[in-house]
Amino acid sequence: MNTFRVVKRHLKVFARTWQHNVMFNVLEPLLYLFAMGFGLGAFVQSIDGMSYMQFIAPGMVALSAMYSSTFECTYGTFVRLHYQKTFHAMLAGPVTVRDIVLGEILFGLIKSVLFGTVILIVVAALGQIHSVTALAIPFFLLLPGAVFAILAMCYTGVTSNIEYINYYITLAIMPFFLFGGLYFPVSALPDWAQTINWLNPLYHSVEVCRALALGQVTASIWVHSGILAAMGALLLPLPIRLMEKRLIS
Repeated sequence: MNTFRVVKRHLKVFARTWQHNVMFNVLEPLLYLFAMGFGLGAFVQSIDGMSYMQFIAPGMVALSAMYSSTFECTYGTFVRLHYQKTFHAMLAGPVTVRDIVLGEILFGLIKSVLFGTVILIVVAALGQIHSVTALAIPFFLLLPGAVFAILAMCYTGVTSNIEYINYYITLAIMPFFLFGGLYFPVSALPDWAQTINWLNPLYHSVEVCRALALGQVTASIWVHSGILAAMGALLLPLPIRLMEKRLIS
């Protein structure tokens, strides 16, 4: 119950600042979509029987979902922890560190689904959705949204300077983004890179979003979804322990 109180508090703040959140979390993926889809796409032939725009459009949904939860649970969480002392104030009441961490992750997950759905609507308006199975994408985004929120919370739990978050964005999120199959098939990578890519949560997210957008519902969707669920379940205890050390020790 206290977890939902934490989320309720964040939603009240979000209601006052949603315009800025929309600009940041939606505009960048749309810029990538239009620049790469219409620009580079004019020089790229079909990929696996798809136009280049059709190939990258579902990936932009996954990208927006990743950005939303990542930035919320890094910069947003760090500000509440170090500058606003929001968590310290919460701990003065009946809220526990576990409630706070789960609330942060849940809020990041909500933003992931929200902004991923906004991009999905834009992509559909551009005629790049070809199956009714795409309606399942917002529900699927719960999985990568949770994974990226948990990963971000882990890093935030150990960093002591807001500037250090740039290392996480550059050394973790950028490789996810560059090699996650958004702009070219992962099969183009060397075998060793393809193997490592199975540890890339964005790769699994892109593959499922693309399959659902095209109506290619196969067993691979469940494999990718299962891997994301396993990642979330295995990593979830870690940010709780890290935040307990930060807030209680």
